[in-house]
Amino acid sequence: MSHPLRIAFLGIGLMGEPMVRRLLAAGFPVTAWNRTPGKAGVLAEAGADPDDVLPHAVADAAVVVSMLSAGEAVGAVIEAALDALRPGTLWIDMSSTRQDEAQAFHALLAGRGHRFIDAPVSGGVGGAAAGTLAIMAGGSAADFEAARPVLEAMGRPRLVGPAGSGQVAKLCNQLIVGGTINIVAEALLLAQAAGADPAAVREAIRGGFAESRVLEVHGQRMLERNFLPGGQVLTQLKDQHNVLAAAAAAGVALPVTSLVTQRYEAIRDAYPRADHSAALLGLEQLNPGARVGDGEDRLP
Repeated sequence: MSHPLRIAFLGIGLMGEPMVRRLLAAGFPVTAWNRTPGKAGVLAEAGADPDDVLPHAVADAAVVVSMLSAGEAVGAVIEAALDALRPGTLWIDMSSTRQDEAQAFHALLAGRGHRFIDAPVSGGVGGAAAGTLAIMAGGSAADFEAARPVLEAMGRPRLVGPAGSGQVAKLCNQLIVGGTINIVAEALLLAQAAGADPAAVREAIRGGFAESRVLEVHGQRMLERNFLPGGQVLTQLKDQHNVLAAAAAAGVALPVTSLVTQRYEAIRDAYPRADHSAALLGLEQLNPGARVGDGEDRLP
């Protein structure tokens, strides 16, 4: 099955490449662009059309999907592409940005007759490759319906509110992840320090109310002392700061999130590129002599 809608996909990084492969597998024609010229070329054999010239890449696309490092990069790419967009282009930004940035992108594009959805994702590279990403979308119901076939090729989309709300949902996701990682670290350290086997404790409590993907994935990382990155400490800290900025804008206090942010601040300089499960290392620094497991630390 092929689709008449041409998609311009901007940002062929760790996440972008498997996402493009899912779109191609669903039958969409895709033009692939990346800020680093030539990086989109790896997708040519999968059926994409690499294009190193941004205005040319977006010129005949009905839908533009951006997957970039942060809001600043998204803003720069929108500005550079704006004059080349077809009338009524639907721009789907799947990057993680601040809520106010997403609202500004929406206003800029709407002012020129285009449509915008912020649709950040959770699920990592594995979810991108499997097409099972959790996709949190902010925008109008009509624009979401227009975007749905594109988004469903990459995962499970849900509309959570007006423009900017997708980013709020992503921040809620990161708030829970960051907090839970720290709690799992405390549980495993307590288990070991109090004389139990932390690996056995983790298995014993799985399937009960404490079960979570964090206990499963990051709990295992902590037991193995494998801090080679999936999500990095620096990225988690960026998210923590964005959560607190959103909370300030909404006029709410988040005391536990504030404490979790301090815990990540404490390891930023020592372990900036480590996996965010390295929160365990910060906890062990507070508890000299206490340690989970007896393996060597695996650090980037």
